[in-house]
Parts: sequence; C-alpha cells; structure tokens
Amino acid sequence: MARQHKKILKILKAPILFSIGGAVYVLMELIWRGHSHIAMFVVGGIAFLCIGRINEYLPWDLSFWIQCLAGDAIILILEFVSGCILNLWLQLNIWDYSNLPLNILGQVCLPFAALWYFAAAFAIVADDYLRYWLFREERPRYNFKLTRATKRR
Repeated sequence: MARQHKKILKILKAPILFSIGGAVYVLMELIWRGHSHIAMFVVGGIAFLCIGRINEYLPWDLSFWIQCLAGDAIILILEFVSGCILNLWLQLNIWDYSNLPLNILGQVCLPFAALWYFAAAFAIVADDYLRYWLFREERPRYNFKLTRATKRR
C-alpha cells in the first residue's frame, strides 16, 4: 500500500505544484492589479515548476541569491515568450509595459525584472518546502553567502 501511495504522489506532484504556482500567481495579480487572466494561471504554474527544478540542475550549495537570479531569468523568459504570443500575436492585451523604462516590445521591463527576483526567492523557498512537506523530499537548506559554500575539513 505504501508503494502505491508513493506512486500516486509521484504522478500528482507536478500537477499539484503547477496548480499551487498558478493560483499564487493569479492571487498576486489580483492583489497588485485588481484583475488577472486565466492564461496567467498557466504562466504562473509553468514558472513555478521551472523554478522548482533549479535544485535538480544546480548544486544545493550554490548561493541562494544566484538561484534567485536563475529564477528571475526563468520568469523573464516565460513572460517575454508568453507576452509575445498572448499580447502581440493573439492581441489579448493582458499587460503592456511599453510606458515603463527599459522594456522590450512592451512585454518585459527592468522594474518588473527586479520584482520577479523577489518573487523567485519566494517561489524557491515555497517549492522546496512544499516538496519536503507534501512529497517527503529532502529538507531544504540554503547558502545565503554570495559564493558557493565550502566544505569544512
């Protein structure tokens, strides 16, 4: 029975994390802008899953702040690609950063890149602890120094 339970959790892990990430992103938009779009649930879910995979590819002792930069880049790439598709191609006009400084095609901009850095920090910690609490993965640990942690001899 325990083996079957583990199988079910493994199958449900990605949909559960996707849904949590999408819901949190929509909630952030509702608080910030007062409205959102269903596509933002999808973008937020994908971003949360991708940010959660950072630990799968980068070593745990990598600086938390560098992980946040990686998460920021993930969000910016997803925002740019989804913005080009949703706003420019499909003309849904979900957001437009054209009036903000240092924007690219009105889909990403420097002020929001700074905001996404802190959103990535939240997502990294939230994903790690959700995986720990819900799926019994390794307990999270972080290196808050600016460089990789070194092992003591």
